[in-house]
Amino acid sequence: MSNFKEINIAELKASPYNLFNKDWALLTSGDSKDFNTMTVSWGGVGVLWRKNVATVYVRKSRYTLEFMDKFDYFSLTFGGDEMRKALTFCGKNSGRDFDKVKETGITPIFDEKVPYFEEGKLILICKKLYRQEMTADSFIDKSIITKDYSDNDYHIIFIGEIEKAFIKE
Repeated sequence: MSNFKEINIAELKASPYNLFNKDWALLTSGDSKDFNTMTVSWGGVGVLWRKNVATVYVRKSRYTLEFMDKFDYFSLTFGGDEMRKALTFCGKNSGRDFDKVKETGITPIFDEKVPYFEEGKLILICKKLYRQEMTADSFIDKSIITKDYSDNDYHIIFIGEIEKAFIKE
C-alpha cells in the first residue's frame, strides 16, 4: 500500500469517459484465497442514491460473474498504457483456463475486503448495492441487441458504492 495514497473520490481529476473507454480497468472480486479479475472497458462513475458509485457490466458467460455474485465487494484497478498488455490478456482469456496473475505478472494486493493490483494508477474499492440482468425487452433501441447481444449473452449490471479510492503516488 505504500505506493498508493487514499483520496476523496470527489477530488478525482480523471475523466470518467477516459477511465473506462481509454484506460480500461481490471474488475476483481473475491478474497485472498480465491479471486478472479477481468478487463472492463464499459462502466461509469457518478452519484446515485446519494452515494458515490461505480457501475460495471459483466456478461453471464464470464467466470468473474461467479465471484461478483458470491462476494460483497469488487475493485476496479485502472492502469492505462502501462498495464495494456495485462489488460489485453485478462480481457481475452478466462480465469477458468489461465492463472491471470502468473501469466501477466501483475501483483495482487489483498485489501481487507477485496484484491486489487499494485500496477494500477487508480483503485476504487466498491461495496455492491445493486444487481440487475439486462433483458431483450428492456431495450428501446433494438439495434443494440443485434450489434452487441446476437448470442443472447446479456450483461448483468452491478452498482457499487465507492468506499475507498487510491491513486499512485
